[in-house]
Amino acid sequence: MKEITCAAITETVRGLFIKANYELPPDAECLVRSAPEKESVPLAKAVLCRIAENLDAAAELKLPICQDTGMAVLFADVGQDVHITGGYFEDAVNEGVRRAYLEGFLRCSVVNEPLFERKNTGDNTPSLIHTRIVPGDSICFTAAPKGFGSENMSALKMMTPAAKPSDIVDFVVETVKRAGGNPCPPIMIGVGIGGTFEGCALLAKRAVVRDVSIRNPDSRYAELEQNILEAVNKTGVGAQGFGGDVTALAVNIEYSPTHIAGLPVAVNINCHVMRHARTLLTGSDPAAGVQAYGCGYGCAE
Repeated sequence: MKEITCAAITETVRGLFIKANYELPPDAECLVRSAPEKESVPLAKAVLCRIAENLDAAAELKLPICQDTGMAVLFADVGQDVHITGGYFEDAVNEGVRRAYLEGFLRCSVVNEPLFERKNTGDNTPSLIHTRIVPGDSICFTAAPKGFGSENMSALKMMTPAAKPSDIVDFVVETVKRAGGNPCPPIMIGVGIGGTFEGCALLAKRAVVRDVSIRNPDSRYAELEQNILEAVNKTGVGAQGFGGDVTALAVNIEYSPTHIAGLPVAVNINCHVMRHARTLLTGSDPAAGVQAYGCGYGCAE
């Protein structure tokens, strides 16, 4: 049994959300910087170049890449042989988020309830935590601050088993066209297929934080990822909605078993600022954590 303290969890979460908001993962940055080479429309090419320059400016000035530093979404794959000590797990996570947003000078965008009062909580808490138990004696944290310009453009559809792969392509394309320039394209698209109403949405969110250089290991879904990307880039929405060849940078699909009567499909859109950071916490010293940007399907794998 490995003991991991809440203090270590707090410090790890704090560091991850600051890192995620200030710099892109290498795989995502590579796609952003190479996008102008794929663009033939002069205005769109110029916009894509400005987007790359924004990354340089953020690094030089030590500023967040985007002013919308997002709602704090955290994936936590907790090893079943971990014993968390010194407090309550969710309290430790939220304290890390609070410190990240206040000490990292990140915009706080969370309201206390969604419909009536909508009072800003002042520290970007509570975070949205997705926890699952996995083999091992460590915790894999993936911080994914999610801005709502793109989140608002996401969609879910309860298809039937009669749906074909082309119907899923059409649904994603329809979602992208409806979004237009609102999610600050070029975009990253996460698609969840299967599970249940809420399950496919979570699959889509997990797809968004997967390394964009890694294709789905099932060749059928890998082909569908490519087909969707090509179809989306034929829409002509283009960079920032000005038209062009590059509307999306990547499409990731995650799938799971589902009911015989259903075929849920969720589309989670992310802007070109594909922020996430991942660390494997192996003990109570956050400095001992393993930075794991390129682990694709998660630290546990």
